[in-house]
Amino acid sequence: MSRFVYRLIAAMLLGVLVYGFAAIYVGVGKIEQSLVNFRWSAFALALTLASLNYGLRFFKWQYYLRRLDVRGIPTFDSLLIFLSGFVLTITPGKVGEVFKSAVLAKTHGVAAHRTAPIVVADRLTDAIGIVILIVAGGAAFTGGLLWAAAGTAAVLCGLGCILWPAPGLWLIRRMAAGPEKLRRLAPKLDEAFGNLRVLASPAALLWPTALSVVAWGAEGVALFVLLQGFGQSVPMGVAVLFYSTATLAGALVPVPGGLGIVEGLIQKQLVGLGGVSEGPATAAMMLVRFATLWWAVLVGFLALFMLRLRFPAELRGDVDVSAAAP
Repeated sequence: MSRFVYRLIAAMLLGVLVYGFAAIYVGVGKIEQSLVNFRWSAFALALTLASLNYGLRFFKWQYYLRRLDVRGIPTFDSLLIFLSGFVLTITPGKVGEVFKSAVLAKTHGVAAHRTAPIVVADRLTDAIGIVILIVAGGAAFTGGLLWAAAGTAAVLCGLGCILWPAPGLWLIRRMAAGPEKLRRLAPKLDEAFGNLRVLASPAALLWPTALSVVAWGAEGVALFVLLQGFGQSVPMGVAVLFYSTATLAGALVPVPGGLGIVEGLIQKQLVGLGGVSEGPATAAMMLVRFATLWWAVLVGFLALFMLRLRFPAELRGDVDVSAAAP
């Protein structure tokens, strides 16, 4: 597990730099004064809303497993495996969540490349859900519509690559006729591409996308709750819009966990568009990231710890994520 610990430490150091810079830029005194008057019950509610996000996304995971006809996995084991993917939430675009496919392979013998496309389908429906949230609340804000347009373009490109299989199949055929290493990889990639088309077909998008809208909307409401804890009167729809816009930006820019991008956009939108003073805006930004990003990482490590207790032999040593990502 040393690689993951090193990645986590590096991301934590980056997070400390980001939050430290924000505190120095705004003024430590302003943030401290805001926290003195903060109602901490709001933070507990924000954690609950973030946990609701995880629960709804677990239903997506179960749905995708059924679509791929992966059965016989006990629900509790499946929940722990799903949550273990949060260990690598701080990877760019959260692609490290393919880790759970590697864990599923080790604990229950399901080929990793068979379930790895779930991560792509999950990211796709999350992006669609977040774009829906932005479009729903962004009509009054040019910045919101700009990110909605960028997200929509990215989603359409992804859907086009999946639903129009010719370029992908052509590439796989070229690999099958190429060097030996590529020839060995081609069958796995072909199966993964086929599974991805099953998961991202139009008929399979509706239910997961609806879950994504509610799940990510819950984290946007968490920002609203935290602002209420600071006595700020930002409307709920506006808070959800700000959080969704920042989340989409963090997903599109390839930095670990969107660090720096998400924080900066949340703070700037709260101050520039929401009329929130810098102290409460910066403190709310930090708390919502602790309640979402860092809470997810902690939950992931707790789930992985429980899995290691349940499967000590299977999870001995390191988990090879590369096996799940052909």
